Order: sequence, then structure tokens, then C-alpha cells
Amino acid sequence: MSLSSFPISGQQARAIWLRAQRLDEAAPFGSGPEAAWRAVEHLGYVQIDAINVIERSHHHILYTRIPDYRPSDLDRAQAADKTVFEYWTHALSYVSVGDFRFFRPAMAAFRAGPPKPYDSLDPADYAAMLRRIEAEGPIAIRDIDDDVLVEKTHPWGSRKPSRRALRYGFFAGDLVVSKRTGIEKTYDLTGRHFGWAEAPQTATEEEVAAYLLDRALRSQGLVSLDSASYGVTRAKAALSRIIDAGVAAGSLVPIHLDGQEKLRHWTTPEALDESRDRTATRRVHILSPFDPLVIQRKRFKLFFGHEHRFEAYVPPAQRVYGYFTLPVIVGQRPVAVLDLKMDRPSKTLLIQKWSWLVDPSPSLKGRIDRELQRFEAFQRGGA
Repeated sequence: MSLSSFPISGQQARAIWLRAQRLDEAAPFGSGPEAAWRAVEHLGYVQIDAINVIERSHHHILYTRIPDYRPSDLDRAQAADKTVFEYWTHALSYVSVGDFRFFRPAMAAFRAGPPKPYDSLDPADYAAMLRRIEAEGPIAIRDIDDDVLVEKTHPWGSRKPSRRALRYGFFAGDLVVSKRTGIEKTYDLTGRHFGWAEAPQTATEEEVAAYLLDRALRSQGLVSLDSASYGVTRAKAALSRIIDAGVAAGSLVPIHLDGQEKLRHWTTPEALDESRDRTATRRVHILSPFDPLVIQRKRFKLFFGHEHRFEAYVPPAQRVYGYFTLPVIVGQRPVAVLDLKMDRPSKTLLIQKWSWLVDPSPSLKGRIDRELQRFEAFQRGGA
């Protein structure tokens, strides 16, 4: 891999990344269910999380980029339009159906060597489960009455052994989540759900690596090996080969942040040229802790100078910012961290704690307050 690169400023790097994340304009994806799909397609994935102290993070991420977004838009994209599906990226996420073939190698690997506790699944029980779904239609875990319950192996787990069979089918690609009601999932046969006579062709290792690089360049703007392979570290060797070929062909430019020569990144000539002419954004964003801009914590700290702490699983006495903390960015600066909670009976957004990262001014607080009002309206279903 080439060692030569040239420096860019932090401001220019942040401009490239914010542009790639579409956080520098008001409504980059339009509105409605199609906007939800277009956002998922552009970002590559939208992480799903079950914590519900405010609107769940997958809806929050889309709201940040779609001003009039409603959770029903994503529900329709998944269950009716069938333009997005759920699978594992670095975590459980929504992904564009057009990318399904790039996840088939992971599905095949899971089937060939399932980890615990799936390795002890009775093949006859699993086959019976598939036959039931084929005969009766999509089912949810509540539709299954197991004769014998088991102890949970994880706080988020289930006492129903049949849940393991459903999840095995999900990871193996035989089943897909056909719809969600809150956190409850309904499963259907994958081919039937999508109406496929034949499943998409399985991508090769090289094609998966090329997909990961394209996804990263599209949604990150400037990438490193770590950021492009996030959650898929096995792809690093193939990614390195493709990056080298891109540099040799002139389609990729090796760069580094001023003073960070050892941390190599790459971008496209087009992204680099566009960032030089782009006016700095002054938009206010209250971000989910699982937002694609924030989720890679080391990368976020490198470019934005703030190490975001997610403290929901930290003992209360050790928390710095609070239980469910959201970073606030104004322009290119992280300016505050808010611990928010929605009081649903009164339909009021509660500020549990407000932590400033900069010296606040009345005008800065006023701008955040106005965004909080809009955010509260979204929580109530009236954004």
C-alpha cells in the first residue's frame, strides 16, 4: 500500500464527511417511505436499537435527514414496499434490498458454522418451523407456545427455544423480518416475502470488499481501512488490494489530517474538489448515539475532537453525561451533550442533563432550544 499522501485540514475533512452523511442540507432525500429507503441506501445501513426512552434510534437517524419523517415511513418501506431488510452489519441494521447479495456470504458462513447457541439446534425442529411458516404464513415469537421454557442466556433473550430457530433462520437467510411492531418481529420465508423466484446471486469476496469500499466512500466521504471494514474486519486484505488499485488508477486520493501522517485515509478527487468550494454548514443536529456519524467513536473523536460516551450500561455513579446521551453538533462543532427522556403521558421531552462542551452564548442556546422544540414534536408524532 502506498505510503505517500498529502495533508488536509480538519475543517476540510469534516466538510467532506458531513456532506457524505447529508447533514449539510435540509431535506436531501425528499419525504415519505421512498425517502426512508433512499436514506438507508445512501448511508449503507441504519442501526436498529431497542432503547425507547426517546424515539428508537433507527427512527431518530432517519428523522435527522428527513425533516417530516414518520416511523410509519420505515414500516412501509420494510413491510409493504420491501425496499429495505434487516441484517447484521456491525450491529442489527436496516439495509437496502439492492444490497442483499453482499450479505449472502455471511449467511452461508453462519449456516456452515453456526456459533453457540445455534450449533445445538435440532435440524428436525428447524425443518418443522420452516414448514409451519410455509403453511401458515409469517409468524412472530408470540405466536409460538413452547411446551418447555428455558432460562435466558442473555438479558435480551427469550425463554422460548423456538426463538432460537427463528433467529437461526434469520442469520442463515432462510427467514426475513417481514415487519416490526415496536420491537416485536414477524418472520417470513425470504423468497416469499420478496416474491423472488430465485434469490440474488451470492457476491464473491472481492465483490463484498468493493461494496464495502463504495458504501464507505458514499457515506463517509473519506475512509480508512478500519472505517470501511467496520464490523467486517475479515475484508481488510481485499479492501487493501482494491484501494491500491484505485490509487494507481487515480480514482482514489491518499490523504491524512494535518499532523496525523500515520493515520492513512483515502477519498475521491471529486469529493476533495467539492469540499474546497463548499460553504461551511451552520445546521444544528441533535444526533442519536447510534448515528453513522457517531457510532465509530475513534473516528468521531479524530475528526471532531469529542469522544462520545454511551453510558446506558455504565453504573449511575460512574456516568459523566447521563443515561441516554445525545451529542449536539452546530456546524462542524460538537457543542453539547444532552441526556433526554420522553415523558409519554404528558408528551413532554425532559432534559435530564445538559452538558456544554463549549462556552455557551444566548444565541447558541436559543438555536439548540428551537431544534429541541422540533425534536419534541417528532417524539409526539408531529414533527
